[in-house]
Amino acid sequence: MTRHHPDSLSLMDYSAGNLSEPLALCIRLHLDECPECRGRVDMLESLGAVMMEQQPKVAIKEDMFGAILARIDSDDTEADSPDGNVGVAPKITPKQSALQKLLGEDINQLPWKRQLGDVSVLDISDRFPGQRQQVVLQKLAAGGKAPAHTHRGEETTIVLQGAFADQNGVFNQWDYVVLNEEHEHKPVAVGCEDCITLSVLSGPVKLTGTFARMLNPFIR
Repeated sequence: MTRHHPDSLSLMDYSAGNLSEPLALCIRLHLDECPECRGRVDMLESLGAVMMEQQPKVAIKEDMFGAILARIDSDDTEADSPDGNVGVAPKITPKQSALQKLLGEDINQLPWKRQLGDVSVLDISDRFPGQRQQVVLQKLAAGGKAPAHTHRGEETTIVLQGAFADQNGVFNQWDYVVLNEEHEHKPVAVGCEDCITLSVLSGPVKLTGTFARMLNPFIR
């Protein structure tokens, strides 16, 4: 079960098609495993359709945006569906198809490059031509620790395999997290398998450990 989710603004941008391709992929992968967020997106799409139909007749009030977000956050989005199943049926590409289309092979067999200590990376930004963001797969060896760091921009991450923990909690497979320059953390891989994540960065990370700081000029 996923415990960490995109916020309502991110889901609204996803529903409206306003996100970059890498960020939309992160949310799509999360939605495939999260009935709660699928329900929110389904509600947003329904509200958007109604607003489009009534656009010539009704002027949108300035506070309507806030009201929509409040309704999404307060409603029980896991109501029973007509066929008796809980949640809303996904309207998205299955996660395996999305990942295989992007990577073309098993995620554990990719040409990983050792970066620091227990961390290996694979920059796949070139698979998203025309995007300014850096898109990186990161693998933290089972039981391993990543160097303490913060961020020079925003980092959006979804866990593809395994789990990691930091002072903010435990993040399991398909959990979604957004960090920025206000956050400093030191992830640790938990469980008995490597933790693999997909991250979209608007700026490079900044190492904060005593000795690791010397490596900052060499980190993109």
